[in-house]
Amino acid sequence: MNIDEDFDPLALDPDFAGRFETQFRPACKLYLISPPMIDAAFTDRLARALAAGPVAAFQLRLKGLSDHEIAKLAEPVQRVCADADVTFIVNDSIGLAKRLGADGVHLGQGDGDPREARELLGPKAQIGVTCHDSRHLAMEAGEAGADYVAFGAFYPTTTKEVSHHPEPSILGWWTTVFEIPCVAIGGITPANAKPLIGAGADFLAVCGAVWGGDEVANVKAFAEVLPAK
Repeated sequence: MNIDEDFDPLALDPDFAGRFETQFRPACKLYLISPPMIDAAFTDRLARALAAGPVAAFQLRLKGLSDHEIAKLAEPVQRVCADADVTFIVNDSIGLAKRLGADGVHLGQGDGDPREARELLGPKAQIGVTCHDSRHLAMEAGEAGADYVAFGAFYPTTTKEVSHHPEPSILGWWTTVFEIPCVAIGGITPANAKPLIGAGADFLAVCGAVWGGDEVANVKAFAEVLPAK
């Protein structure tokens, strides 16, 4: 028997989702992530961005600072999100999310168990989990009670070092098989977002493509490519 040396039994058929009837899902939405560092003026930028177009969630992701330092910076940011009815998510720290009364927490693979987060934050908290390019990690996260799973990086990014680069087909596989929303992340811009939206992303997580320039113009540019409903 001849075996194709390039055959990967774990590879995902890029046409997998197309073989099934598409279930109804809400239209893809924008999920903003903060710049790696912010100052007092950032609240004004955030307010302008949230007013410029439909944004579903905002994640405060500040690396290299203590929870105490982040908490001081978070308070005005959290108020802006509340005023705009935008979900406020804390990155990495379940304890900080609890301290701030955040709407939820986003966990990397080394940041704690969704079950622990649920126990501490309660049934209404939004708990997300980074799953890189792994279907296995995503299924584990779903079984552990995550409210969403995040795949990426789909495109080159300067926001963080990445070593996982999934194909858009993983989004179609996930949304075909599971009801839990999925987030696409990594180098996403208005110019390259459509393949991810078409593949099935429920949310586009973006950072540099908004904060790297005029946040109002950039959010409006995303609004032009996101489905209206």
